[in-house]
Amino acid sequence: MTIQWFPGHMTKARRQIQEKLKLIDAVIELVDARLPLSSRNPMIDEILQGKPRLIMLNKSDLADPEVTREWLAYFKKNGHTAFPVDSYTGTGVKDIPNQIKLLLKEKIDKQIAKGMNPRAMRVLIVGIPNVGKSTLINRLAGRNIAATGDRPGVTKGQQWIKVAGGELELLDTPGILWPKFEDQNVGYRLAVTGAIKEEILNVEDIAFFAIKYFANYYWDAMKERFELKERPADLENPDEIVSVMEDIGRKRGCIISGGRVDLEKASSVFLRELRAGKLGRYSMESPY
Repeated sequence: MTIQWFPGHMTKARRQIQEKLKLIDAVIELVDARLPLSSRNPMIDEILQGKPRLIMLNKSDLADPEVTREWLAYFKKNGHTAFPVDSYTGTGVKDIPNQIKLLLKEKIDKQIAKGMNPRAMRVLIVGIPNVGKSTLINRLAGRNIAATGDRPGVTKGQQWIKVAGGELELLDTPGILWPKFEDQNVGYRLAVTGAIKEEILNVEDIAFFAIKYFANYYWDAMKERFELKERPADLENPDEIVSVMEDIGRKRGCIISGGRVDLEKASSVFLRELRAGKLGRYSMESPY
């Protein structure tokens, strides 16, 4: 599977970001805590041209906490400042202004040494679609000022938003995906969490990928949720994964004529429950 998707508005968003960089003091790069590497745009380093940056692992309340700790250590080892947040619940959000101040301490100290009153810190927020940028801005602003939604592509244009008592000025941007997923697993991971519109991929393929992953790493959670029996003995055997899909379909009444399981409906049910948090906290990749 090679997904190629670079809609016109994403090309425009990239150009607008590059045009605004001279006005930006720092960048918040928002990634999904459940798949921090797969949800990082590999073009982002080139786009941001070395601007000071915080990597925020959003939706951390949905991710496996042990795996999240591994990711924080990974980013620190690679020279990045990273910390977990959850823009929906507000976990960690109040610490963001102080984190930005620490990131820009040298610049702020120079302004004070020159007798200047430090102006509002101008911060660009970037991330792929549906990673929670607008929800984070609303949480920081204390009001619904940025459009939100549970689907990718809600934010259509840039806007400046003052938050934290005027200390910060945030520039919200549309989510930017990259032209092509070289690793098909990256595309599937993003699809499982809802970052890619389902029309681009087959829902049964997405569910197959997710069920195989959960059978390997989170079998107990899936077994309990859908009252399954034994874990597949051979996860590389497609028939055994399909058998689990069929069991899930039977438990959820996805039956068609002849007593057969409607795999498309069963797949949609599984993904809907997974995304709603019914299978508990999980991470789709680990750094080690």
